[in-house]
Amino acid sequence: MTRVLKKFFKIFIYVHVLLAFALLLTHCSFSHYARKSYERAEKEKPWDAVIVPGVPYEKENTTSVMKMRILWAKYLYDSGMTKNIIFSGAAVYSPYVEGIAMKTIADSLGIPPAHTFSETKAEHSTENVYYSWKLAKEMGFEKIAIASDPFQSRLLKSFAKKYCPGVVTIPVVFERLNTDDLPLPVIDLTAAYREDFVSILERESFWQRFRGTMGKKVREEVKSEGELNRQVPSGN
Repeated sequence: MTRVLKKFFKIFIYVHVLLAFALLLTHCSFSHYARKSYERAEKEKPWDAVIVPGVPYEKENTTSVMKMRILWAKYLYDSGMTKNIIFSGAAVYSPYVEGIAMKTIADSLGIPPAHTFSETKAEHSTENVYYSWKLAKEMGFEKIAIASDPFQSRLLKSFAKKYCPGVVTIPVVFERLNTDDLPLPVIDLTAAYREDFVSILERESFWQRFRGTMGKKVREEVKSEGELNRQVPSGN
């Protein structure tokens, strides 16, 4: 092996070792965040409702992410952590309304239908939280949390603090959740299907979707509502 190849090989190994170490630290960081968040939330249970952001439903190709979020919601209900669950999401990337599909699956797993709800307007994660929070408030729920994977929960934490006062995160604690032997049932989801569906990929550019994920639509609605409230004379 030439000197150049040896040097290249050493650099290659060094970079991959650093990458693996960085991934390990990231995993440990998110795991620690999830455990601490869960412990804090457990001290204040039961919560009136947890918000579960939607995931596209694609029948037998439904992702492990949807499975994880639904089973985590079931765990939180079964363990007495929450009284109610709001599944959120419109028909965004597939013809199935995410909030309805996830609620239907959750109901089939034994969660009482009277304690599961669907928010069907949101198309981005920030909207999942904001619209579900508004729905929860309309139903009289006060103690509200977000139940999702640690990565998304952390991303949404600061947004929720600003636009949804009082909302906390209860991320998935993987040590408490075994999804390997619990397949989601394939059931009739005709009620969630939309014939006139058009994918968001055709309706919005990448940057429009990115801005939506960062809360653009929510900020616009909050601003519009604030301006409307200022126009209403006091005492009306």
